[in-house]
Amino acid sequence: MTALADGWPPLSAGERSVAIEVLVHGPLSRAELARRLDLSAGSLTRLTKPLLESGLLVEVPDAGTPAEVRQGRPSQPLDVVAESRAFLGFKITEDMVYGVVTTLRSEVVARLDRPLTTHEPAQVADVVAELAAELTAAHPAVAGVGIGVGGRVENRAVVADSVFLDWYDVPLAALVEERTGLRVVVENDVNALVEAESWFGAGRGLDRFAVLTIGAGLGYGLVNGGRRVPSSEDGRGIGRRWIVNPNGPLTPEGERGSAISLLTIPSIRYQLRAATGQDLTYDEILARAVEGDPMAARVVDEAAHALGTLVAQIANFAMPEKILLAGEGVGLVEAAGGAVEASIRAQRHPLADPVNLETKVSDFHDWARGAAVLAIQVLVLGAADGRDQQHGP
Repeated sequence: MTALADGWPPLSAGERSVAIEVLVHGPLSRAELARRLDLSAGSLTRLTKPLLESGLLVEVPDAGTPAEVRQGRPSQPLDVVAESRAFLGFKITEDMVYGVVTTLRSEVVARLDRPLTTHEPAQVADVVAELAAELTAAHPAVAGVGIGVGGRVENRAVVADSVFLDWYDVPLAALVEERTGLRVVVENDVNALVEAESWFGAGRGLDRFAVLTIGAGLGYGLVNGGRRVPSSEDGRGIGRRWIVNPNGPLTPEGERGSAISLLTIPSIRYQLRAATGQDLTYDEILARAVEGDPMAARVVDEAAHALGTLVAQIANFAMPEKILLAGEGVGLVEAAGGAVEASIRAQRHPLADPVNLETKVSDFHDWARGAAVLAIQVLVLGAADGRDQQHGP
């Protein structure tokens, strides 16, 4: 592995575990850090020394301890300087590229978007590079770029298959690196969002955590033992054959009664258009359902029961401590939350604990932030893939 951004050296497995623990949970005292990682004081000193020398970690004042009782430098907590590096994150959709700048702790400090007029890979890379140039001009300490794409990604570099962009075997990382001179990591957008929420969001500190996204497509990710569970099905659109109502609607995408046909925004719009001849937006359909429009209410109610079925199945079989529902389609819960809850209860044991379901109204900048977190993980901390990424409980 080559040297990391701006002189940060490659990290050993032990150094990486220390850096991640402080990044995600810091500032941490040395005693607490050693306890969390089950390290001796000597081992911790050996592992933190190169991190301090490289500037990845710093000693900070202990705000909770009076100055007169502090015992010199060893008592000073360790932390990262979040603003010391910036990261670019991009989410590529069918018609837009959404960009953000984040700190080392994934706080979004700038946003910039641009429409796409073509899906030709080189021209899409041009758009990403133009956005990167504008963002870098205002935030020059950029350490790397992350890009999230709906579809299957190989080796964090090649978009193997994306139905949204009609791409096959597109070397997107190389195309953007050639244009920007920055190191680039590419990943399936749901995987990136799961990593971001696990490290810095709703799943922070949880051992078992699940993410379900609804929008243009359907996404699912699972964290177990503090790590995202990789799967050969990542980016393949599992919702097309995830049957939740065998008597449900048949739509252009997915099998009859599948999660895709019942829940995604295009499918819901298709059902209303086929029934009424009206081409309504998703928000208009939800609003009409709330107002009591019979056809809109029927479609939204079916979608709500399907969502409850998915949530109950995830809770029953994966047993996560929390399920995060995210994506641009989560307005369904506000419009038909009662039906969602009823469906969950109907498919859970009567004595089971209530499902810890958190809903996050997210936009495409949240997906871009997820891609930036992948850049932090891979380019700075040296995590080669999801199986290398670990953090404390």
